[in-house]
Amino acid sequence: MKVDGVTYRSVWVDPDDGWSVRIFDQTKLPWTLDILRLTTRDQGAHAIKSMQTRGAPLIGAVAAYALCLALRADASTEAMERDAGLLNATRPTAVNLRWALERMLTRLRNTPPAERVAAAYEEAGRIADEDAAQNEAIGRHGLPLIRQAVRPARRVNVLTHCNAGWLATVDWGTALAPIYMAHDAGIDLHVWVDETRPRNQGAALTAWELGRHGVPHTVVADNAGGHLMQHGEVDLVIVGTDRVTRHGDVANKIGTYLKALAAKDNGVPFWVALPSTTIDWTVADGVADIPIEERGQAEVTDMTGQLADGTIATMRIVSSGSPAANPAFDVTPARLVTGLITERGRCDASAEGLARLFPERA
Repeated sequence: MKVDGVTYRSVWVDPDDGWSVRIFDQTKLPWTLDILRLTTRDQGAHAIKSMQTRGAPLIGAVAAYALCLALRADASTEAMERDAGLLNATRPTAVNLRWALERMLTRLRNTPPAERVAAAYEEAGRIADEDAAQNEAIGRHGLPLIRQAVRPARRVNVLTHCNAGWLATVDWGTALAPIYMAHDAGIDLHVWVDETRPRNQGAALTAWELGRHGVPHTVVADNAGGHLMQHGEVDLVIVGTDRVTRHGDVANKIGTYLKALAAKDNGVPFWVALPSTTIDWTVADGVADIPIEERGQAEVTDMTGQLADGTIATMRIVSSGSPAANPAFDVTPARLVTGLITERGRCDASAEGLARLFPERA
């Protein structure tokens, strides 16, 4: 994707030295476009845990590169297993993190220590390239859903939640990939962007992405979605996901479940876009078996923004002494999901639907 005419991916190896890893500091957006240089395992782990880098597909790729950095310091089997375990513990809900590290270990356990660094960078590069290709395919398979919603003399209104654009993946995005393709194809399109409290990934990241690409959009409070649906202002909902069970339950940013309920009540199609690396084939019941990350209270009690003079400031918005709970994700049962958009096509959110697209896993 492009920012001010410059083509970027969300993670890349620094071309100047050939080994350090570059990412955007997403905690500084939308006010500043800062590029971080990662040189150690600990820096990579911190970037994932602190959400300087985020999004299920992207943190898998960043973790793979962080393991490369760890191997530069110590390529022994003992250190490799330890470092992979440390990276895997940074975020518990998104399954792509575990998947990417397991894939790296599968390759590296059969590689002599002296050859592991080169092999690791090669495998991490493949993971990144495959993610970009998968998300481009998701865009192609999701585009017909937007085309079908076109009506004479009326724009297509899509509602999305959190950030599932190219900032959350290596490139293209999941939920936003069909939107970018529809816009580029000349479809009259408008996006309702949920602010996505408490971290405001919609207001800060999705709106920034769409604005830089020229896609018409409007930021709305999280609780406005149901109202917009009741008044016919939403033609379809497309969201991303951090983990999908083999039966089609969807774990995504907190608030997604409520959007699915509102969509069901108003007959609005509710689609979930994901690469197959986000499917957890070991889990059947999302509500019971997907671990939900509980993040720090400050994300709820405090808010960061730009003051009138341009200063970036953080302030408390909750009554002093009041505690806060911060579950970062919720689970939308498969019965509320119209369908899944994957790199292999669209399917029902069910064991049968997933088995049709991925028979080798069924």
